[in-house]
Amino acid sequence: MELTCWIIDDEPLAIELLESYVAKTSFLKLTGTYSSAMQAMQDITQQSVDIIYLDIQMPEVSGMEFANFIDQDTRIIFTTAFSEYALEGYRVDALDYLLKPISYTNFLVATKKALKWYEMKQSALEKEIVVTPEKDEEQMFVKADHKLIRVLFKDILYIEGWKDYVKIHLEVEPHPILSLLSMKGLEETLPASKFIRIHRSYIIQKNKIDYISKNRVIINKKELPIGESYKEDFNKMIKGAIE
Repeated sequence: MELTCWIIDDEPLAIELLESYVAKTSFLKLTGTYSSAMQAMQDITQQSVDIIYLDIQMPEVSGMEFANFIDQDTRIIFTTAFSEYALEGYRVDALDYLLKPISYTNFLVATKKALKWYEMKQSALEKEIVVTPEKDEEQMFVKADHKLIRVLFKDILYIEGWKDYVKIHLEVEPHPILSLLSMKGLEETLPASKFIRIHRSYIIQKNKIDYISKNRVIINKKELPIGESYKEDFNKMIKGAIE
């Protein structure tokens, strides 16, 4: 399993050290470095990342404040020179807390916690969804409320990422199905001919779109944002439907 990671720190030497640690950790892939939380603010709403090595004391926006914008699917490992922040770090669901100067040993121990968390989550997800027969274009079965529920693709309005779960919103049910699934896994499972991901938190059924307005789609009176990194594929889909 490969995990993507970001480094956010206002100290160039700290970034350089962490970059060297990431480079010699075989299961890590560095996809972003930022010298402030403000720099990372826009990207975190548009891109997914598995681990963020996050400094706490930074100008403008602190690491603690930035942590409130981070999706539950992303694991936070705080990096700081001040031990008094440890308790506060755990309050925002940080996976670990590394005190500067950080040794590679401590870095690896914390990072392996993240790897284990993702491996356990992946194992759970694989047990939560069954598609039958393989690559079925009409339906899937998902586990929810200790039951195996059949979901017809034609009934799905959209799917919403929600913490460690997804909400499957159906045309025929007033309440969504809540299941321990990943957006990535569902995106790979659902037929691309019917569904498209428009945001890191939303997958929609193409033929359920009522209208499109100002970088949003409206489905069943619900406005859903189109993420910046998904606009190109979405526009191609719309262009193809018009032509």
